[in-house]
Amino acid sequence: MVLFVVLGSSDVENTAITTTPSHPTLSEDAVREWIAAHVKIEDFVGKKVLLIVPDFTRTAPMPLLFDTLHRLLKPVTVQLDVIFALGTHPPMSEQQMCGILGISPEERQRLFFQLGLFNHEWDREESLTQLGVLTPEETYEISGGLMSEEVPVKINKRVLDYDMLFVVGPVFPHEVVGFSGGNKYFFPGISGPELLNYFHWLGALITNASIIGVKDTPVRRVVDRAAKLIPRERRALTFVVSPDCKLYGLAYGTPEEAWHVAADISSQTHIKWCDHSYRQVLSCAPLMYDELWVAGKCMYKLEPVVADGGELIIYAPHLSEISITHGNLIREIGYHVRDYFVKQPGKFSHIPRGVLAHSTHVRGGGRFEEGVEYPRVQVTLASQIPPEVCAEISLGYRDPDSIDVESFANREDEGVLLVRKAGEHLYRLKPGAV
Repeated sequence: MVLFVVLGSSDVENTAITTTPSHPTLSEDAVREWIAAHVKIEDFVGKKVLLIVPDFTRTAPMPLLFDTLHRLLKPVTVQLDVIFALGTHPPMSEQQMCGILGISPEERQRLFFQLGLFNHEWDREESLTQLGVLTPEETYEISGGLMSEEVPVKINKRVLDYDMLFVVGPVFPHEVVGFSGGNKYFFPGISGPELLNYFHWLGALITNASIIGVKDTPVRRVVDRAAKLIPRERRALTFVVSPDCKLYGLAYGTPEEAWHVAADISSQTHIKWCDHSYRQVLSCAPLMYDELWVAGKCMYKLEPVVADGGELIIYAPHLSEISITHGNLIREIGYHVRDYFVKQPGKFSHIPRGVLAHSTHVRGGGRFEEGVEYPRVQVTLASQIPPEVCAEISLGYRDPDSIDVESFANREDEGVLLVRKAGEHLYRLKPGAV
């Protein structure tokens, strides 16, 4: 495994929010040079290679990375194709897939006509293959006794058509697994629903606040254990990206090795430490979050710094969907704290546990006692989702046109925080802060 990390000197000031030290980023030329020098060509010579890449819900300079890797690998591989690690996200058109990779319509016809572009199909059993199972004993041991059951490990069957599976994706703090990336591109990226539902609920039981930004988590162990069942070679190019889509650093090796290094870089660059909590947070969703299913990240990354009884506003004027895939189920159950589901298991046994996990992650911490729910914070939507639907799903509503974003700026000392591009950087309280 090889690593490149760009680390600069600290320019942290004595402010309410301590950013990580100022880290310079790599130029495009430097990225190309590093990949050419460190991605081992011999790993790919004479092989059929499947690239596994993110969809548009992740900040990543994929046109630069894909172009560089394609130039490097195409001459030495027998076949080079791409599958998008959608998890349960909606499928994309070929035009959207080409857009992520930076392929123009003319280039698609002239230069990339042989390139296979595939959506993952998590909900089509005929598109999956079962690799094995996690036994009740394994799931009990991994989960620390929280869950004990047999879980089928299924994955997109296209992986069996290739010799090498090559993950190319970013690493960020993550609400379910601790840090994203690495083998997570297999599970849930291109996996079947059973394992996905199992470990998302495991993450919900542990809670977002306890797991996000932590490297060694039970869910990461589940993902890595399942990946060992894949009967193909695996490599990964992991990277850590800045808000303006430049790279702080890269790592290449097995998915486990490359993720380990990138997660350390992410912990230095993607976590902001706060001196105190905030009574109100305006968490602005970027355009890439086009449904609440992914815009929920605006809550996940800020929950740790919202004061008890405070309000977090997900400001997303462009957003009109709860979830294209799971919207009906979410409208059926609403958004609730974990114990609302834990203490009423029979009532929700027909709901996929991945949906339950999303619900409780968005709602955040709290209690459910004697039939009454006590959320720790108020979560308010300022989007195109109308007030009656927000009430139906147990979230607050604000008219986005009534919000002056700039009126939230520079008010940290008042207990008000504005985050202009929420969802990828994690905010945490410094030890001892309240």
